[in-house]
Formats: sequence, C-alpha cells, structure tokens
Amino acid sequence: MTKTKGALIGCGFFAVNQMHGWQDLDDVEIVAICDRDPERLSVVGDQFGVERHYQSAEALFADGGFDFVDIATTVGSHRALVELAASHRVPAICQKPFAPTLADAKAMVAAADAAGIPLMIHENFRWQTPILAVKAVLDSGVIGEPFWGRVSFRSGFDVFSGQPYLAKGKRFIIEDLGIHSLDIARFLFGDASRMTARTRRVNPDIAGEDVATMLLDHDNGITSIVDVSYATKLPEEPFPETFVEIDGTTGTLRLGKDYKLTVHGPEGTVQSVVAPNLLPWASRPWHNIQESVALIQKHWAERLAEGREPDTSGRDNLKTFALVEAAYLSAESGETVTIADLLA
Repeated sequence: MTKTKGALIGCGFFAVNQMHGWQDLDDVEIVAICDRDPERLSVVGDQFGVERHYQSAEALFADGGFDFVDIATTVGSHRALVELAASHRVPAICQKPFAPTLADAKAMVAAADAAGIPLMIHENFRWQTPILAVKAVLDSGVIGEPFWGRVSFRSGFDVFSGQPYLAKGKRFIIEDLGIHSLDIARFLFGDASRMTARTRRVNPDIAGEDVATMLLDHDNGITSIVDVSYATKLPEEPFPETFVEIDGTTGTLRLGKDYKLTVHGPEGTVQSVVAPNLLPWASRPWHNIQESVALIQKHWAERLAEGREPDTSGRDNLKTFALVEAAYLSAESGETVTIADLLA
C-alpha cells in the first residue's frame, strides 16, 4: 500500500496529539518535522521515529518529498506558512485559530485557491464523539425542527500551565475556546446572520477575557446561546466537556456531564452515554479532544485521497472566524453585529 506522506511544522504542546493521530492511520506517514527548537525536534523525532528534522520551513519545503503539511504552530505564523505551502502547491492543514485577523484568513484562502490546493483548518471539536451523536439525533428528526439551542463550556481548569502564552494575549477565551463552541453551533444549527456578545475578565493575572456569552441569530430562524468560561468553579470539574441543549418542535435534547445524552420525543425519553473512546495513547480527561484529533485527521486523509474539499476547509472556517470577530466587535461596542458585513 502506498502511503500518503506528510510533514509537521510545530512540535509543541498539542502537536504530539496530532503525531499520535497520524501514526494511527495505516495509509499516512509523517516523514519530516520542523520546529525552531532543536530539543523539541529531537524529542518528537525520537518518540515517533521521524528522521528528517528541520529548523526552517523554507528548507523543509525546498527538500520536499511529502504530499501535505500539517501546520501546528501558533497563530502569528499561520499566514506565512500557509502561503509558503501554497507557493509549493502542497495541501495544508492549519491549526486554529486560523489567523490573527479575518483579512489574513481571507488572504490565506485566496492563496490556497490560486494554487489549487486544499486547505483545512484543524477545527476538531465538531468531531468529538458526543457532538457527532447530537448531530445524528438532529438529523433523525426525532425532536422535530430545532428552534433554540445552547452550546456551553464552563470550567475552572488551569489551561495556562501547559500553554502559558494564553495568559498574555489581549484576546483569550473567544479566540482560543469560543471559536470551537461557535463552530459547534454552526455545525448543529447552521450559519448565523447576527451576533450579540458580552465578555468579562475575572482572573486578574491574565490579559484577555476569560468569560463570554454570545447570542446568535441563525439564518434558519434558530436562536442559540454560546457561553464559555475558564473562571467557573464547580463542585465537579467538567473539563473538557461541552454541554448542549436543544429545543425542537416535537421534543428536546440535553447533552450533560459525563457524556449523558437525554432525548425526549413523541415516543418517550431515551437516555444514553455517548462517551469518547479512550485511545491507547490518550489520557483522561483529554481523551475526548484527543479522539477528535484522530477523527479529523482521518477525514483529511480520506478527502485528500478523494480530491474532495474537507468539511472544515479554510473557506468554511471563514464563517466561524467571522463569528469570533463579530463577538469581539459586539462586546466592545455593546451592539449587535451583522455577520455578512464582515465576510463581504
């Protein structure tokens, strides 16, 4: 079997999960890795048996020998790396958040389109097993036509110890976590036309907001609330679970703690547990996210082989990124923001 060959740029905190995900795919092989830190290169290279190491992305692309690149760096480098991939006509996956600004994101999509290469954003939360289970219930029609929904992620988990840079940016929870929750809302309820948001910084030791509440008007008439917090102290820490509530014309759906799914419809109430699989390399409580990494990478490999656009393509993710920008604009101005104005 001929394997699809990939290269990874960025060997930091989260990239190890991506390496495990690639290793699980029989038809994919990561043949080269790139990072400015030689120690991280050695650690990841030794762990996963990758011999080609680069400290320069330009040198990596100059040598070539791979079918796609997985860009797992921080947001400030994304545009330059995606445009570098496009200049070499190499299909690219880009970590979220897509870019520092919506203008940068649009430019990256344009560069990929001009080069004729697929570009996927690593927006993995919609690939979580419990979220996929919620989507399946909606598609079944058992609760009728949805008219209201809520996507909620509230936690007091210390995310700063593993990713200290998160405490330094003027933008925090909407850009880092809310972007996932907003994408879930789009995945479940469709695109949104208007956004109203409020934010707050509770933790005095960080620069950005750690609480956000967002109200979305969706194109199909659904109203949804997306609320995220890293300042919520609960008796049982739910990290990293996303809770979902949906009201439909013939029933309701509730995804609660410990992945308990309750669906109430005309025929009665059904309760089930839609827990993620604990992959051999995963660890609790991260296993939910880790499994979604493996699932989105499998999706990429399949779509790349088929020559089809991935579900979380750069073009699609512009709509999620626009919701992030709209949230910050709304929180700053106190007014409702029209999404189409940002995508024009």
